[in-house]
Amino acid sequence: MITVSIVEDDDEIRQSLSMLINATDGFECISTHPDGESAVKKIPNELPDVILMDIGLPGISGIETIKRLKEKITDIDVIVLTIHENDKFVFDALCAGATGYLLKETPPLRIMESIIEVRNGGSPMSTQIARMVVTSFKLNPAPDLTQRETEVLSCLVDGMSYKMIADKLFISEETVRRHIKNIYRKLEVHSKSEAVAKAIREKLV
Repeated sequence: MITVSIVEDDDEIRQSLSMLINATDGFECISTHPDGESAVKKIPNELPDVILMDIGLPGISGIETIKRLKEKITDIDVIVLTIHENDKFVFDALCAGATGYLLKETPPLRIMESIIEVRNGGSPMSTQIARMVVTSFKLNPAPDLTQRETEVLSCLVDGMSYKMIADKLFISEETVRRHIKNIYRKLEVHSKSEAVAKAIREKLV
């Protein structure tokens, strides 16, 4: 049995989704919530397997709701179900911790398939959304770091000073500075902390 909670402010949509879930063998809608505040308060005690989350909620947004819920239940699966297909909404939702992103025009059968898919480790997305994500990666290719620059960046992530990096790689501190300058330019960052954060976030080392 896959248990589902719904966070949706539209009464008709919320009720329709609940009926769809409960009418499907192997699924149960254990709770519905009209806003983010009640979801954040109650869902950590309900512990559903999957949450269907609208973004345009009254009060705190769906994206903020996802963030707060992920802080409380790190392994919860959240599928965004919304009318919004703006790239900012998509990427903000995914960065907040959403596992999937569907538009409300998605057919009922596909919604149910997506719930199964996310429970099996997938990340279901509407076709338009998936295309947007792929396009974004094409527009923002991975930085073309040399092998030595990657080694220097790895040392930065490990918290090493310029002198420690120089000693480890058998190069001068001036050479380290030159590599780091190139790393900053390629990563489009302006400080060591930004470079380290981007390296970790984008798994560059």
